[in-house]
Amino acid sequence: MGITISLVVLFGLVLFFLLRSKTLGYGSAFIAIMFGFYLAATGAAEPVNHLTQAVLTAVSDMVA
Repeated sequence: MGITISLVVLFGLVLFFLLRSKTLGYGSAFIAIMFGFYLAATGAAEPVNHLTQAVLTAVSDMVA
């Protein structure tokens, strides 16, 4: 049975644990989040989505 986890949730959890372990400060977390929002609004969003999909497909093909 395959379990699909949204990358947004996954990255959110990583960000949460980095903040909790004090590896990443609140200012840096804010910059990382804002960078993600601004990146999504640019022309780079489509190539990033295609790259992410290709990587996830490759990983799932290796696992299966």
